[in-house]
Amino acid sequence: MRVLFVCLGNICRSPTAEGVFRRQLEARGLGQRVDVDSCGIASWHEGKAPDLRSQEAAARRGIDLSSLRARQLRGDDFHAFDYLLAMDHDNLRAMREQAPEGFDAHMGLFLEFAGHSDVAVPDPYYGGEDGFEEVLDLVERAADGLLEDIVARLESRP
Repeated sequence: MRVLFVCLGNICRSPTAEGVFRRQLEARGLGQRVDVDSCGIASWHEGKAPDLRSQEAAARRGIDLSSLRARQLRGDDFHAFDYLLAMDHDNLRAMREQAPEGFDAHMGLFLEFAGHSDVAVPDPYYGGEDGFEEVLDLVERAADGLLEDIVARLESRP
């Protein structure tokens, strides 16, 4: 099972989601059964570490994002991942435009897994510290729901 989190630049929201979800998988003993990655629609920050404010907010919750590096969404991602989860509507629209014909993995907003079918994870980049904490709160709730969805899928496999 493979999960890809997608935001605009891959330095705030999607690496935060990747770090939070990795921690949850490890806590449930599923770290070896589910691969997790993140990327951005744009290439502006390719190769760079997550925004320092994202790293600091995550570290306060025991999550280390320092080894992650930004990358751009690639065509082969659509075939490599079972879940492609966008942080907002613009990201989702861009993903849908790039999706190849015959694509059949789950693609949608990440916060659907928190029970919010039409809500986006706000981009904290131009805001204050509170924005990074809000992102973590939202991501943790959605990660709980995603984990339950994945556990159910793994248990239903032969």
